[in-house]
Amino acid sequence: MDQNELAIELREGKGKGVARKLRATGRIPGVFYGRGEPHSISLDPRALEKLLAASAAGMNTIIDLRGGGLDGSQALLKELQRDPVRGTMVHADLFAIDLAKKIQVSVPIHLTGSAKGVLMGGIIDHSLREIEFECLPGAIPEEIVADVSELDVGMTLHVRDLPMPEGVELLSDADLSVVSVVLPAAAEEEAAPEGEELAEGEEAAEGEAGEAESEGSESKESE
Repeated sequence: MDQNELAIELREGKGKGVARKLRATGRIPGVFYGRGEPHSISLDPRALEKLLAASAAGMNTIIDLRGGGLDGSQALLKELQRDPVRGTMVHADLFAIDLAKKIQVSVPIHLTGSAKGVLMGGIIDHSLREIEFECLPGAIPEEIVADVSELDVGMTLHVRDLPMPEGVELLSDADLSVVSVVLPAAAEEEAAPEGEELAEGEEAAEGEAGEAESEGSESKESE
């Protein structure tokens, strides 16, 4: 079997009871969307784990289905549910793709390089982890690399600054922040100008004075 082939079987019945019995046999339930009505399927989670581990594309791996009358169908994972404690697969949804038609996908952003600002006491704030594209299934990039080497404290890389592979159409907002180098909160407080601290003190003093005057007025009225 090819490394991207996944054997599946059609299943009957729905609900937690059916899913529990299925998992007891070492398989998990799933749904294949495509070719008309959705197909309820079952598959071996160990085979799917092995397939994904062998592919650098991860969730964007093109899977060739075998069995269940779906031989020759190519699919991508739509959703993969895992047990929150053990991390094991409990359900998988796949959707049919046509290699000649564009699809929308999310691709992970990988940071590379050592930012200049980190040497000056800054820290990396990686705010955007994935980027949205539309492209043909065969043109899906494995990842987008963001080089942070030139980032100093206070500098930011935006989506528009990232290298875009050929054959893809960007769907994410080009102005979104991807990664920044910022000062730790404690360092920012220490770096606050003395004038600002004085102004804050004066505002507090004015506030206290105002409260005192208000209380004095209330006392006179009560008298």
